[in-house]
Amino acid sequence: MPINILMPALSPTMEKGNLAKWLKKEGDKVKSGDVIAEIETDKATMEVEAVDEGTIAKILVPEGTQDVAVNDVIAVLAGDGEDVKAAGAGAAKPTASSAPAPKAAAAPAAATPTPAAAPAKAATPPAAAPAPQATAPQTNGHGRIFSSPLARRLAKDAGIDLARINGSGPHGRVVARDVEEARSGKGLKAPAAAPAGAPSIAPSMSDKQILALFEPGSYEVVPHDGMRRTIAQRLTASVQTVPHFYLTIDCDIGNLLAAREQINAAAPKDNEKKALYKLSVNDFVIKAMAVALQRIPDCNVSWTESGMLKHKHSDIGVAVAMPGGLITPIIRKAETKSLSAISGEMKDFAARARARKLKPEEYQGGTTAVSNLGMYGINHFTAVINPPHATILAVGASEERAVVRNGKIEAAHMMSVTLSCDHRAVDGALGAELIGAFKMLIEDPVMMMV
Repeated sequence: MPINILMPALSPTMEKGNLAKWLKKEGDKVKSGDVIAEIETDKATMEVEAVDEGTIAKILVPEGTQDVAVNDVIAVLAGDGEDVKAAGAGAAKPTASSAPAPKAAAAPAAATPTPAAAPAKAATPPAAAPAPQATAPQTNGHGRIFSSPLARRLAKDAGIDLARINGSGPHGRVVARDVEEARSGKGLKAPAAAPAGAPSIAPSMSDKQILALFEPGSYEVVPHDGMRRTIAQRLTASVQTVPHFYLTIDCDIGNLLAAREQINAAAPKDNEKKALYKLSVNDFVIKAMAVALQRIPDCNVSWTESGMLKHKHSDIGVAVAMPGGLITPIIRKAETKSLSAISGEMKDFAARARARKLKPEEYQGGTTAVSNLGMYGINHFTAVINPPHATILAVGASEERAVVRNGKIEAAHMMSVTLSCDHRAVDGALGAELIGAFKMLIEDPVMMMV
């Protein structure tokens, strides 16, 4: 019996991907573990390996095809002893309605804690009306909506209330394809009326309304790629669901700059007389933030509806700009690593991030993040928290400023940093302790080693 090769879900956030390149052609024999194609996700280009042995009977999705849905059939494999031509002739390109929905128990989704389902706004008894093809989502009698774990995660990422989605699964269960339709505006019920006096979020302008404001021919429409869509969805959900507050402090980094110069001058050389490492200010920032979280462990947390996750290690995400967006590779257990190790790891991450070669486990998770715009001359800004993080540190440029010491005006190398906090997990005083610990460490780098 022919074996369908499906578009894989290469990360928990992946819904569609681009089939960049086929490395095998029709008629080629493959065995388990052979790399057969390259897939572009929203964050990286990754290789896909065959999981079965056989012969490529038919390629249904040609290379270069964009926005191929996860679990769509992309090729057909004829098993050993099967008629390759017959297997290829029987293959048909799947339609949107026949494409299988992502399985709720898919392995990538297990990496993300499942959020609690939203309470139903108005549950309708099942017997009140004939069951249509897509029905209102049913509840279990305790205000919780029947939905798959994948559907709940997708709805949360898209900022959509599950109670507004018509479920098409068994007994009105909300499944992933229902969330997909809701994101496009289909199958989405009108929101429940807000209580009197409650603030409401104004709807965003439609594409048609925006285009009507500009003269035809005065603009070019550049379609969004997967990365830009993912950034938009996640950060929109963040600012709408995470209560942010901000703490700014100025740090005197004169000692840090002196230590950095001394360490770089003493760096060992390779055979070509090149230094084996060259520390940046950002390497010190990463280390200081990692150690600060260990000293204020109640800030090294992630919020979930069922409880607080208190992390044992400081896994620091570092924002890296790349064509079309940004990505945050994670320095794992940063509190245990030397500055030179952090520097080497970041250089490797940055190079592979810009080439879209990072693996999902290298940029997913983390306990906080650092965003540094100092190299662009920005001296102060605020950053949006990337859940499941509870904090993010925005780092500005270091610059000479006039400061008053012992009644005298002196020049000092100052750097402003702003900590964004999720108020559900980190209160004001606790956030102040964290940024205070960071300031002490960054101003006296020797303390990072203690």
